[in-house]
Amino acid sequence: MTQICQIFAGGDVALQDGTVLKDARLAYTTYGKLNAARDNAIVYPTFFCGTHAENEWLIGEGRALDPRKYYIVVPNMLGNGLSTSPSNRPDYEGGTFPAVSIYDNVQLQFRLLTEHLNIRRVTLAVGWSVGAQQAFHWGALFPDFVERVAPFCGSARTSRHNFVFLEGVKAALTADQSFKAGAYLDPPLRGLRAVARVYAGWGFSQGFYRAECDLNDLGFPSLEAFIVGFWEAFFTKVDANNLLAMLATWQAADISDNSLYDGDFSLALRSIKARALVMPCRTDLYFPPEDSEIEVGLMANAELKVIPSIWGHSAGALGLNKTDAAFIDEAIKDLLNR
Repeated sequence: MTQICQIFAGGDVALQDGTVLKDARLAYTTYGKLNAARDNAIVYPTFFCGTHAENEWLIGEGRALDPRKYYIVVPNMLGNGLSTSPSNRPDYEGGTFPAVSIYDNVQLQFRLLTEHLNIRRVTLAVGWSVGAQQAFHWGALFPDFVERVAPFCGSARTSRHNFVFLEGVKAALTADQSFKAGAYLDPPLRGLRAVARVYAGWGFSQGFYRAECDLNDLGFPSLEAFIVGFWEAFFTKVDANNLLAMLATWQAADISDNSLYDGDFSLALRSIKARALVMPCRTDLYFPPEDSEIEVGLMANAELKVIPSIWGHSAGALGLNKTDAAFIDEAIKDLLNR
């Protein structure tokens, strides 16, 4: 089903940090058709190191994101290698890519939807992980444009604990001498493999490993084979500077860190008018339900629905666990039908 990327040329974009991203290009895919009223759109941003192809598990006939009913727009996150990124911009050499925030991403996505696709209203903003952070931003930045938001396994801002976890990921990569402060000629594979091994302890929960889901559900013959075949196989395909650019975006995520809310996190959450369904996983190690409870408590029209899974943060990843995938799909269907 994987769609061919289209490109929205955003021109020179003034970023939050005061710099300019020159000739910004947003890669995106669409599924379904826009209706005559131009109000059946769903925006479904990608996640950290993911592309539109990894989002497709939630899209399809009979699923919540049904292209027969909705016009589903999947914008690729800046830095992911398809949209403007260190890997496809030789003018940003060796770690000089500007600091791009979630705010910057969503503002460019809004331009894509309104200027280029002529969408008048978004019926749902949805996403997993850093995609969920973007969904929260959609609700806070455009409260009169978005009818519903459904962030799962994500947060409205990156917590201090989450920030520290990502510092470990960053250190594992940059400690590789072949990284050369971002000026590498060949991929710093030792560092990328180290990233994979750090991530392996966080992306799934203790219960996942206790139940040996890597063996019993994913079919790997051993724990080492799982780390190599699942985690290292994923991260060694990612450009190192792209990874760091997206990591910086994740670390800085905060729906209130903009001129609209001036750092007032409570005000930003209270300003979300959309009907919200917030779905953390019970065993997520870095987007825990406790953070989601605080956020939902500050939102005007929000429901907390905890995913009862031992798959941790990866409960909403790639549709790997069919039980979790069905839980998320049914919950989003219910939200769309209200």
